[in-house]
Order: sequence, then C-alpha cells, then structure tokens
Amino acid sequence: MIVNTFKDKVVIVTGGANGIGRCIADEFRNQGGVVYVIDKQEGENFVGDISNKEVLEAFANYVISKHDKVDFIINNALPLMKGIDECSYEEFQYALSVGVTAPFYLVKLLKSHLAEGASIINISSSRDRMSQPQTESYTAAKGGIAALTHALAVSLSGKARVNSISPGWIDTAYTVYEGPDATQQPAGRVGNPMDIANMVLFLCSDKAGFITGENICIDGGMTKQMIYHGDCSWRLEQ
Repeated sequence: MIVNTFKDKVVIVTGGANGIGRCIADEFRNQGGVVYVIDKQEGENFVGDISNKEVLEAFANYVISKHDKVDFIINNALPLMKGIDECSYEEFQYALSVGVTAPFYLVKLLKSHLAEGASIINISSSRDRMSQPQTESYTAAKGGIAALTHALAVSLSGKARVNSISPGWIDTAYTVYEGPDATQQPAGRVGNPMDIANMVLFLCSDKAGFITGENICIDGGMTKQMIYHGDCSWRLEQ
C-alpha cells in the first residue's frame, strides 16, 4: 500500500547518501516527499562538503531554484570523531563546521523559504550526554547541535518546529546482534536506521504539532542504565 503522508513535501537531508541519512531520505520518498540530499559521496545527490560556506550557498540556491518553499530540513551529516590526543586544531574546527555551523547556516539560508508547518530535525547523538575516551571532536559537535536545537526552536517560533534526535548504537547494516551486545541494552537489541527514521517522520508530521525544542534520545535505554563495578555482573577490567 502506498502512503502519501508527505506527498509533494520538499525535504532536505544532509549526509543522506548512506546509513541513517539514506534511510530517512528513502522513507520520505516512500511517502511521497521530494527529497534533496547533499553528501560528499559521488552519486545522484548534490555532491559537496557542507563544511564549505560556498557549497551550502550553492546547494540552498539549487533547491530554491526548483521550489519556492522547503518543508523539512534534516541535519544529519556526520562530524569527524577524534580525541584530544590526536585531533588537530583544524580537525576539531572541521568537526564543528560539519556538525554545528553547517546546520545553523543552512537553516539561515532557507529561513525565508520555510513553508507553513515546516519542521527541522537535527541528528545529535547519545554522546551529547555521555562519552568514551578520545571522542572530543564528535562529542562537542553533537552537544553543540543539541543546544542549537532549542535556540532555533525559540528563534523560529511560529515559523518552524525544531527538534533533535540522539541515536545510541545504530547498526547501519541492520546486523542482528546476540549475546551481551544485545542483552546489555534495556530494549534487548541494537538499533537500526529505521528506529531513527520513524521518529524523524513522526516529528515532521502533524501528530507532533505541539513538540518543539525537544531532544529525544533513541538508544534502547542505555543512557538510563546505571553501571557500577561489581553491580549486576558489571565488571571493569583494566
């Protein structure tokens, strides 16, 4: 059965050539959306590095030349992950450019073209609230976009709803894990891209009309689970 929930809605997905972004783009297409993807990977998408100001301007102008309005912007492109021991100044700046500056600037470029009922979804990460060692560039970018979300929600009040999603462990190959990888998660499994795409489409729908400025963590419950050495069979090995 064909569902046209988003028929003729104009959708932008950054980093939409693979993984979560591709799943989001495909789901919008499946429901009638007109999807524009920008990604560094060569393909049918608009090819470009969103850390570059001129690339963002060219992409925005391209979309505007095709349509007089934009309904949904999904800021999904993946920042660089490097830690304090190896990450250079330039690499850290690049991560922030992809993860925070580009989403801000793309929304700014398209602000006057947002359709009535527009929705902006920023893809953050559960790393916006917890960390592993040597992940500073990625974690900073994801924390930044989570904070940018509520700032934009207030600034765009009455013009667009702005929300963010923080995925946990999402296996983009849809691998089914067994054993500790699965059972350590309160949901009993590792996530997959559809877990994120489903929430994106919900937040863009009329059913989410009273939700803005919110961050929704989709991580199988992992960030709610307290872990102490020697408790519930958890052990730290050094």
